[in-house]
Amino acid sequence: MRIVNVGHVVFAATLIALGILGLTQGDFAPVWQPVPKGVPGRETLVYLSCCILLGCGAGLLWPRAAAIATRVLLACLLLCMLLLRVPVILHAPTVEVSWEGWGETAVMVAGAWILYAGFAADWDRRYLGFATGASGLHLARLLFGVALIPLGLAHLAYVKETAALVPVWLPAPVAWVYFTGCAYVAAGVAVLLGVYARLAAGLSALMMALFTLLVWVPLVAAGATQAFQWSETFDSCALTAAAWVVADSYGRVHWLAAGNSR
Repeated sequence: MRIVNVGHVVFAATLIALGILGLTQGDFAPVWQPVPKGVPGRETLVYLSCCILLGCGAGLLWPRAAAIATRVLLACLLLCMLLLRVPVILHAPTVEVSWEGWGETAVMVAGAWILYAGFAADWDRRYLGFATGASGLHLARLLFGVALIPLGLAHLAYVKETAALVPVWLPAPVAWVYFTGCAYVAAGVAVLLGVYARLAAGLSALMMALFTLLVWVPLVAAGATQAFQWSETFDSCALTAAAWVVADSYGRVHWLAAGNSR
């Protein structure tokens, strides 16, 4: 199976943009953050990580290199999730933002895993068969479903902070916070149960895209100079692209299919 669709191309382009952003700022791209300041060889790792994003993004656009690119990308994102996100949860398990950070990385892992499952070479199918093909797609979707839940709970846990990001021209900002938080949780449960899973994944990608367009793009367009604002914009783009890849993975499954969509 070969996955070539709009989500795949957008994901690749986003990786390239993240790599360029990291090189421009001289720091790790948002998908690798936070990396402790005291890590040995941190500056070298910064440029290496940016080159990985650039190489994997370009590789996804070149069919002959796609298998290697997805393999490297998935391995790096998994390491990021295990070495950077999990310790934060273990250190502060009752703080919702710890889980939100894990959820964002897990969405990226799910998107990379979908592409890896589709572009897997003979070596991958022989030694990592559980992570490729239909089995790999199913596991990646389950991870995506789990990842959406802490994203939604973060909205509900930080209502005031999230409401401050709602565009001023939208009425009842607190209501939008509760709506989007509950929507994320509901979408995650739907994906996990395989009930209207494609619709749930697609609407999640749409919601992330709207966050990007309505919250972060206007800040950048207005001449944002803070690295944080640029990082959040590209991070939101990356999440949107990864969710788009997951939604595209359902292929010909009808948007309103209510059964298990494995």
